[in-house]
Amino acid sequence: MRKRAPVTLALLAVIAAVCAFEVFTSAWDDSDLMVRLGAIVPGLLQRGEYWRLITSMFLHAPPSSKLGWIHWATNSWALYQLGTLYEVLFGSKRFALVYFGSGICAAIASSLYGHGPAVGASGAVFGILAAFICSVWRSPQYRHQPWTKGLLGQLLFWTVVNLYIGFTVPFIDNVAHIGGLVSGLLLGFIPHRVPPPPPGRSVIEVQPYDEGGTHERAYHSFPE
Repeated sequence: MRKRAPVTLALLAVIAAVCAFEVFTSAWDDSDLMVRLGAIVPGLLQRGEYWRLITSMFLHAPPSSKLGWIHWATNSWALYQLGTLYEVLFGSKRFALVYFGSGICAAIASSLYGHGPAVGASGAVFGILAAFICSVWRSPQYRHQPWTKGLLGQLLFWTVVNLYIGFTVPFIDNVAHIGGLVSGLLLGFIPHRVPPPPPGRSVIEVQPYDEGGTHERAYHSFPE
């Protein structure tokens, strides 16, 4: 599965590298430095600081907090769990579109309605979570599978739980979560093509002629 989810693994590697840089520069303990590195701030659109819409997705640890490791670890684990599966089922291009599209929308919502610096990939992760629900539900290939009902139930459960936590914990930017969730739901309705299976699992039908001139069917599969 990991070989078929290159975008997810690349994102996790970049997030981990940025996290290490934050540790070495003590950015986790300096909200001003976090802002200089690219955190979301109110009024960023009016000032034309559009680059923050991207950089904020790779930064972690709420400014002036000591929960950096938890913030990074939970987002990375959620991205790994949801991202690898979504990318395998629906393709790398679609995953990248949903991840960055919902992440940017989450950042815009945070800058418009938030009250301070904000960082993290959770808005994009919420977008993947929401798009997963829509994409599986509307997919003719997956929606009738025996595992679909259980998966959708788990996704809905964790969506509600995380939104509830966001409303009860003061420093969590639930505006970004809701922005990512709504944009992910919309992006999940975009028509998509399910990627074909890898060559190792493909079967090719050939019809050679026998000596009498009639067709014979033979099936050849590629080795794993």
